[in-house]
Amino acid sequence: HRVWARGPEDKQTVTLVLSLFPGIGLLDMAFEEEGFCVVRGPDLLWGGDIGRFHPPAGKFDGVIGGPPCQAWARTRNYGSGHPVNLVPEFVRIIEECRPAWWLMENVPGAPEPVPPGFLVQRRELVDVWCGGETKRRRVFWFGSIGQTGFHPRLVPLHSPQPKPTVIAGGSSLQKDGSKYRGGKNYGAKTTWAFERGKLDQGLPEAFDLPPFTVLAKVAAIGNGVPLAMGRAVAKAVKRAINGKDR
Repeated sequence: HRVWARGPEDKQTVTLVLSLFPGIGLLDMAFEEEGFCVVRGPDLLWGGDIGRFHPPAGKFDGVIGGPPCQAWARTRNYGSGHPVNLVPEFVRIIEECRPAWWLMENVPGAPEPVPPGFLVQRRELVDVWCGGETKRRRVFWFGSIGQTGFHPRLVPLHSPQPKPTVIAGGSSLQKDGSKYRGGKNYGAKTTWAFERGKLDQGLPEAFDLPPFTVLAKVAAIGNGVPLAMGRAVAKAVKRAINGKDR
């Protein structure tokens, strides 16, 4: 941690975190709720190029992020063509940045990041286990220097039949559970998918992305980490780096 001070009686410990592949910042939101100061790196969604990004060494305490999952996901939320493996870019930036810890999120089939010098712990979570309502599944890798624990706490009771996420199919799921791809009233159906998708991810009803088309909004939130899951992970990281979860 680093300490910033504006005066003798005003000192504050700040954990500075670099967010890679931030998208619309759902994982960032969860970390910010826990008091982390998050700096967002470049993202293709906003015209950024991760390949040209070189962070300063020794400035960030931690690095978080989820490289695009299309290369390993069973469903694709957006895009076409040949998915690119950007996990090596995540590892490269860890090596350049030299943080004390890092966290990477992806689908279960993604390759493990292996920056040298870190103890890596893997945890697989389902949204409903963390207090969410869906069966969305994600894997988190936590890398640290030394024997640091990383144990997201799960809710003691949760639904044995969590609901499927509308956004997992790229807005193709209708209200009755059937698949829908284009045709009459497609705009109305994708608008419903966006509204339902916000709730799936734990976002408030008022959340919006004005610059995006409705289909792009669905894709953008669909590639994020559900807030309930993000909160569980952010709390676990906070306990780990403070030595309270060994």
